Amino acid sequence: MTKDELVAKLHDIEWEDFEVKTAKSELPKNIWESVSAFSNTSGGWIVLGVKQSGKTFEIQGVDNIEKLEQDFLGTLRSEKFNERLAVTSERYNIDGNKLLAFYVPEVEMKPVYFGNPINTFIRMGSGDQRATEGEIRAMFRDQSFGKKTEEPIAGTSIDMLNLNTLKSYRYALGQTQNLVNLREVDDAEFCEQVNITRNGLLTYAGLLMFGKAPYVLRYVPTFCVDYIEIPGPTIQRAEVRYTYRIPEQDNIWEAVQIILRRFRTLVDAPIHIKDDGFAITDESQYKVLREALANMVMHCDYFDSLRSCIRVYTDHIEFMNGGAFPLPVKDIIGKIYSKLRNPTIAKLFRFVGIAENAGYGMNKLASWETLTGTRPTIESDRTIVTISFPLKSAIQRRPEDGDVPVNDNKGRNGARNGARNGARNGARNGAKTTPRQDAILSLMANNSEITLDEIAKEIGVGTSTLDREIAKMAHLVQRVGSKKSGHWKIIKE
Repeated sequence: MTKDELVAKLHDIEWEDFEVKTAKSELPKNIWESVSAFSNTSGGWIVLGVKQSGKTFEIQGVDNIEKLEQDFLGTLRSEKFNERLAVTSERYNIDGNKLLAFYVPEVEMKPVYFGNPINTFIRMGSGDQRATEGEIRAMFRDQSFGKKTEEPIAGTSIDMLNLNTLKSYRYALGQTQNLVNLREVDDAEFCEQVNITRNGLLTYAGLLMFGKAPYVLRYVPTFCVDYIEIPGPTIQRAEVRYTYRIPEQDNIWEAVQIILRRFRTLVDAPIHIKDDGFAITDESQYKVLREALANMVMHCDYFDSLRSCIRVYTDHIEFMNGGAFPLPVKDIIGKIYSKLRNPTIAKLFRFVGIAENAGYGMNKLASWETLTGTRPTIESDRTIVTISFPLKSAIQRRPEDGDVPVNDNKGRNGARNGARNGARNGARNGAKTTPRQDAILSLMANNSEITLDEIAKEIGVGTSTLDREIAKMAHLVQRVGSKKSGHWKIIKE
């Protein structure tokens, strides 16, 4: 940190990585709390010789800079801390006042504490906070980040797997071009090749992904993937506790398959007409939620008592996950990273196309704003991560004229297929229009740049109904250009 950077810090009110302390000739007693906090969080500077009064700083300087430096560095080399810390020091002279600063980096092997584990601190905002018992346990578990679920479990075998679940996974894998060389091998060989087993013993990852419930709960008693649909914007405002909750499943793969089917009913899947008159369904929103689910199971701390859960409210969907991200959220969004808590589970999902290649998943989550105009939020602390997506949820929608119940997969698929067939048959046969279609055509003829939302509002239907109507009118109207800057072209009156 240069002198100019230090001066800039002293004029800034945001200082999560910056702590000042008044110290004339002795180290302040609470300096060790800051050392612990910076080591356990994201690192930061401790500056001696500055007095803080509210949001202002007064430079006072220190009297014996050599003594303070030796006392500080000597303590870190002693047995006071459980870890040896590589701290760097800097000296400054500002208006004749001597300042001493130490940079304390984040360490890999957490927690860092002095005396005993109860003296473990973390940085929250601009202050040092004593870590809770749960946060300390999470740090100890994170010492094996990316390793625990890779370990084999003594006394286990492939017989503890649900072979129907494994068969379902291998079928899904067969629909891709991945691991083609393993399609014909038996289950035992397949499991060895993808780290479900190691030398005949199940890994924790393999057991969690495909195990039978009694064995999963025997070795990982905290295992759970929960999913709840709540008919309200909050739990407190819901008339009933929930309208749907996923039954307990044997393993991760079975839970994910059920949750993915629910996701299809929760988001818009607009139908677009191609130049040849055929309709295609845009599942971009569904794929974002699928990616969020994959990220949740890949980063979950399955050995924590905190249960991972997806809560679907009437205006947003919330992914709550036990176990923090390995990096601060600001260092993940918009960047490529591949540090995973559960590497084998991540690979198994990527093989079947449910998750992105390493490092790109978080960028896909950020695309929600482009698709919907609403921004997801991500919060992370030492023990929990919560990702929320604003949503016009299917449990909020009501069937409209021409709509099908959105929780009826058969009806929804029938509507989609009907839209596709209507577009094809209409293009071939020039079918007659309905009164609703006449109204749509009239609006488009009067204003070729009218938006779908404006049309839906004028004729009093939902956007899903409007998409289906326009799909049936491919022989009458065509969209020219993009959704934002294009216009409607009437082909036939």
